[in-house]
Amino acid sequence: MHSYPTGLLEAALPASLGESTGAADVTAEARCGRQGAGHAAGPTAGEGVGHAAGRSLWRVLVVESNAGAAESLVHSLRRHGHSTSSVDTGGQAFEAYMHADLVLIDLELPDLDGLEVCRQMRAVSAVPIIVVTARATELDRVLGLQAGADDYLAKPYGLRELLARMDAVMRRAKPQQPPASTLTRGPLCIDARTREVWVDDRLVDTTRKEFDLLYLLASRPGEVIARQQVVQEVWGNSWSRRTLDTHVSSLRGKLGSSDWIITVRGVGFRLGGR
Repeated sequence: MHSYPTGLLEAALPASLGESTGAADVTAEARCGRQGAGHAAGPTAGEGVGHAAGRSLWRVLVVESNAGAAESLVHSLRRHGHSTSSVDTGGQAFEAYMHADLVLIDLELPDLDGLEVCRQMRAVSAVPIIVVTARATELDRVLGLQAGADDYLAKPYGLRELLARMDAVMRRAKPQQPPASTLTRGPLCIDARTREVWVDDRLVDTTRKEFDLLYLLASRPGEVIARQQVVQEVWGNSWSRRTLDTHVSSLRGKLGSSDWIITVRGVGFRLGGR
């Protein structure tokens, strides 16, 4: 993908994640200027971009190699109020899906098999996926669902059935909490508005990618984030294994302790503490 989404960096984390007690937290909150900090408005995954006639509207990504079929589906979904875009390869889908609330994917893609695209998306994301394809056997459906799809719809299909399935899948999707503007964890404070990082009373000088990496880890306290997901969200496609490891090592040094970023061997990283 690209660097960590700007909207998230301008927002930050749920207020509950920033709530803590102790003198170090008070110092960090004061340093970050959290007094009166509010929450950023805007859609979150599962919430969509608005409502029309009682129905939620979503950002939908159509992954379809047939240009005519893609154009027709995009047009139909837009007529029903959904913010819809399309790509025609698996590689493009990996770059675009993180901006979507819902992915509609055909399995016949020119560069990658659609099942593998589903597997890789599901490995790093909870975005709802509906397979929309001409592969219609029972085995095809089983493989699609096992690959991580939330639903499977064989072509040809009716638009009303697709819309109903989209509604059902999105009802089951777990909504995320709206982000706040700062995060405080013990003596560590990250201010997404000014892109500043403080440890106690010390300002930590970070590069753009170091900030994005630290913010990503801090936004999911206690969660191990896979290497592949870190790479996708911070560097997009221009990266190397050495790049990620170098940034992690640099951040540990700047934060003053290797305990701030924990390596989970064979999986990825999580935010630690001090």
